[in-house]
Amino acid sequence: MIDKLLVKQRLAFMESYYQELIQLKELPREIFLHSRNSAAAESFLRRSLEAIFDIGRHILAKSGGIEMATEYKSIAKGLMEKNIVDKPLSEKLLKMAGYRNRMVHLYHQISNEELYEIVQDNLGDLKDYIQQVSNFINKNN
Repeated sequence: MIDKLLVKQRLAFMESYYQELIQLKELPREIFLHSRNSAAAESFLRRSLEAIFDIGRHILAKSGGIEMATEYKSIAKGLMEKNIVDKPLSEKLLKMAGYRNRMVHLYHQISNEELYEIVQDNLGDLKDYIQQVSNFINKNN
């Protein structure tokens, strides 16, 4: 059985990280790039990605999708197959899975410029995930 409290708590963490990232998005480019703000953005983004895949793994494992809950890209596909997220978001989750791996294993290749672009252009994907998973949890009371 899905632990809805656990999922809601993780979604709340994601929402708080999202709010932090929104504040960082408002910074002028030069201040973001040449300060510790980029490190903060990296941390909030990495935590968000970890939460996405932790939540997805839990939901799939508890809803009969154990074979889909073993690796990040499988989680992205499994969430779509179980109608927890829509196809456009699932496709973005596939990219997020790859980016999460870069952040964890190739962290030395992540640039402040790259983080700035993600914060400027892709925060809506986090919000979409929070909303779609919340809708799933609320529908399945």
